[in-house]
Amino acid sequence: MEFTKGHGTQNDFVILFDPEGELELTETRVAALCDRQRGLGADGVLRVAWAEPLVESGVLDGLAEGIGPDDWFMDYRNADGSVAEMCGNGVRVFAHFLAAIGAETTGEFVVGTRAGARPVTVHAADPVRGEVTVGMGRVRELGASTATIGGWAYPGIGIDVGNPHLACVDPGLTAEALAKLDLTVAPGYQPEMFPHGVNVEILTALGDAWPTPRAVDMRVYERGVGETRSCGTGTVAAAAAALAQEGFSIANDTGEVLVRVPGGEVTVCIAQGEATLRGPSELVASGRVARDWWDAA
Repeated sequence: MEFTKGHGTQNDFVILFDPEGELELTETRVAALCDRQRGLGADGVLRVAWAEPLVESGVLDGLAEGIGPDDWFMDYRNADGSVAEMCGNGVRVFAHFLAAIGAETTGEFVVGTRAGARPVTVHAADPVRGEVTVGMGRVRELGASTATIGGWAYPGIGIDVGNPHLACVDPGLTAEALAKLDLTVAPGYQPEMFPHGVNVEILTALGDAWPTPRAVDMRVYERGVGETRSCGTGTVAAAAAALAQEGFSIANDTGEVLVRVPGGEVTVCIAQGEATLRGPSELVASGRVARDWWDAA
């Protein structure tokens, strides 16, 4: 079984090219593959498959509006083997991979996800480096909530970007203090608001208007993974929360935010409730998983 290892702002993935959806991706196999001691190590797995075979095999119950049977589908799994609806960094790496191997040559196409169709624009794609913009779909506010870290409560806003987020803006937090927060333990959250778990973002307030766009610094704890060096949907949630704190209407206004994460930086634009995410991708290595190891997993 061949694999490629890639990352988007150091949110890293094992990419499995499986057009006909033939691989059996059990939770234990995915978790073993993502384990950084006994496997290849990654924040998640991206299975690259046509949409229709995944429906025929029962991996998907059906296809959301805007996803055709011949579209590529990103079957995304978290590092613990659980299924996830969406991953913004993953879509960029997914699209870059398809362009790099010549499976897509137009530069603009649709990637299917469990959160719906995600249009992508590949600005650049060589065998190693890429630059991709992803249409992240609708951003919805879920209401006020609170995360708890080390006994401290951080007020935030629940944000839906195809998956659930709790983005907490701390106006008094500096980038240096943010870097010292202990995220080795999962932040506390309100389970009645997020019954299936939630990704938690802690971020600084928007910086000065110059240079444009205004910027925030962010760290994230992803459900099913732990702290990661970046989270694409998390950067969208963070940008939405930072703008909302300053009176921005997610549903009606337009704003752009540079989001700095430990793994790099991306640009988020929110216009009348729809978000786009632009950032880099790197394909690091390719190889082959040992058959006996895979079977034993």
